[in-house]
Amino acid sequence: MTAITKPSQFQYKPLHKPNQLIYGTGQTAVITGWTIKEAIAKKLNPSEFAVVGQLYSPTRGISLLIRNLLANPHVRYLVILNATKEDRNAGSGTCLLDFFRHGVEEGTSDTGRHCWVIRSSIKGYIDMEIPLVILEQLRRELSVAEADSITQAVSLVKSYGSKTQEPWGKSLEFPMANDVGASGCAPLKPGPRYGHRIEGRTIAETWVKIIHRIKTTGTIRPTGYDGYWQELIDLMAVVTAEPPEFYFPQPNYLPCDRDFIQEYIHQILDDAPVVEGVKYTYGQRLRSWFKRDQIEQVITKLIGEIDAASAVMSLWDVKDHEKGGSPCLNHIWLRVVDNELSLTATLRSNDMFSAWAANAFGLRALQQYITDQIGKRGGIQLKMGPLITVSQSAHIYDDCYDYANRIIQNHYQQIINSEQKQYADPIGNFLIETENTDIIVKHTTPGSGEVIATYSGKNAMSLSRKICSDNPSIQPSHAVYLGIELEKAMIAIKEDKNYHQL
Repeated sequence: MTAITKPSQFQYKPLHKPNQLIYGTGQTAVITGWTIKEAIAKKLNPSEFAVVGQLYSPTRGISLLIRNLLANPHVRYLVILNATKEDRNAGSGTCLLDFFRHGVEEGTSDTGRHCWVIRSSIKGYIDMEIPLVILEQLRRELSVAEADSITQAVSLVKSYGSKTQEPWGKSLEFPMANDVGASGCAPLKPGPRYGHRIEGRTIAETWVKIIHRIKTTGTIRPTGYDGYWQELIDLMAVVTAEPPEFYFPQPNYLPCDRDFIQEYIHQILDDAPVVEGVKYTYGQRLRSWFKRDQIEQVITKLIGEIDAASAVMSLWDVKDHEKGGSPCLNHIWLRVVDNELSLTATLRSNDMFSAWAANAFGLRALQQYITDQIGKRGGIQLKMGPLITVSQSAHIYDDCYDYANRIIQNHYQQIINSEQKQYADPIGNFLIETENTDIIVKHTTPGSGEVIATYSGKNAMSLSRKICSDNPSIQPSHAVYLGIELEKAMIAIKEDKNYHQL
């Protein structure tokens, strides 16, 4: 623990995420949750507040917020705004309030990290490196109030602004056991920068594979938000068999749960008026932003022309270039092929650790809704096809590196092993046998087993190269297995034996 010299006048100096905060010279910190911080700051004089900032995640954000408060003991008041559905769903403000109401206890996070666990129905963690006695002192010294509207929050801040108290102690800083940044990742493996494809049966399985791929080969670069991210460019994720009721693993390792998703789905399917402090919802962009209900448009389009390739919805507004705060989700395509409706979504920027799974569940619900409506209104019964997302910037922020590594350690290999036991390659199968001194390979379709190509030769490597060049989408595990079987056949010929693949 080190002491930091405090200036003679009040000036908030954060240790973490300084560019994500708005500063003043008062003694009140304002936590706006998902409401944009500018919506409150513009209604206050800088002398009335110390800092205004947002809080999205209780598991990631509260610990850094507490560290910043400990570094600024002149802050004596805290106003926590819970004004939006996102606040109620994420529970960040509620969890922070519960810290001041009920304190913490020693425990572990969902990923197994030793930490202080906030006594709350909402999961929230604080770094163990901060002593309990200091946390208890902070709880005693700050006056905390909750607001359910911007108006109420502003009123509370102004009332506190009329008071002045001495700092409750010295500015404090504590070490971080897993300080992450540009050097906070394991050595990276080489890989392409652009164009990646990942496939999984469920959203949960696909998410783990995405995290593994980014952490294995993603490029590390600084962000505009005080830190680093690890990134892949143009990542396509394909979910092939998400069940209608949605699959959540038990215990649930995803960064969202069923209750959150049920609320989140409404933000995609339903229109909603703009509320102060919230720029838009995806549902609003789809239903009314452009004076057209685009969801209704694509339903009507596909009922009238089921094989149309122009059932497109756009969330991007050209004015977003000027106003900022543009949506991450930009375009959605619906296609019907072989009586199967697929949905493809493009996202310009995608937090793959914290947001992608919720995005995928919401889009899958939209896909199911459109499928059902085409059946009800048009009498066309369709199957649910794959969900595809294309993320131009697919990244993981540095404050999630530890969580991501633990997810990979605990779940990745188990998922891969399970898939290998249920092995199936969409390109089909290869049957290998020997005939005199030649290796014969028959390529069959995955369904009927019809032979669609035959290869022959004497050298396993040459055959492997020819088969893989003819079938570039062969799964890597299948290609490896094919090479092993071809090598067995070549050895059998050298030993004057027959070989027939089992």
